[in-house]
Amino acid sequence: MMIRYFLFTLFLSLSLNLSAQEQPATASDGVENGTIEQQFDYLKKVSTNYQEYKVIKFRSLEKLQSNILDSIKGYQSTIQELKTTLQENKTQIADLNQRLTTTKADFDRAVEEKDSFSIFGMLLHKNFYNNLVWGIIILLIIILVISYFRFKRSHQITAETQQSLEDLREEFELHRRNTLERERKLNRQLVDALNNKDS
Repeated sequence: MMIRYFLFTLFLSLSLNLSAQEQPATASDGVENGTIEQQFDYLKKVSTNYQEYKVIKFRSLEKLQSNILDSIKGYQSTIQELKTTLQENKTQIADLNQRLTTTKADFDRAVEEKDSFSIFGMLLHKNFYNNLVWGIIILLIIILVISYFRFKRSHQITAETQQSLEDLREEFELHRRNTLERERKLNRQLVDALNNKDS
């Protein structure tokens, strides 16, 4: 029985000794690894109670503080990188917006030039140009038609006037012949009368 008791005591002390030797490695492992929340949970588990307080090893507390400060520095560095990236993105967006505005203005100008003609330094829209050209053509056709009808009427009046003049000439010629004929007749009668009187 004594042997059993001795073996049991030996076994118990060895197992307690082994667990005591493993515990510091685990304590430093728990504080060094994991998130800050996991490190706090680990410290709560491994700390001892004193009345209503928890007693934490100073070394573990320093390690936790160091880890927290490292995490804060890492987060601050990440925040600064994100701010830099955000500022770069804002600059790129502003540059792209400027390019977009310039490209849109160039596109609008190109569309306007494509739909327009430059005449005497003025840009005329194609529709306005077409309307202007067709208006000029129609105006010229109207002027041509009016000129044609005026010319035709003038030609008709000229022809009528020439015909009237020709008729008047013929009538005048006829009247002149008749007058000459009468004058000759009167001269003959006068000559005959003078001859008869002398005879």
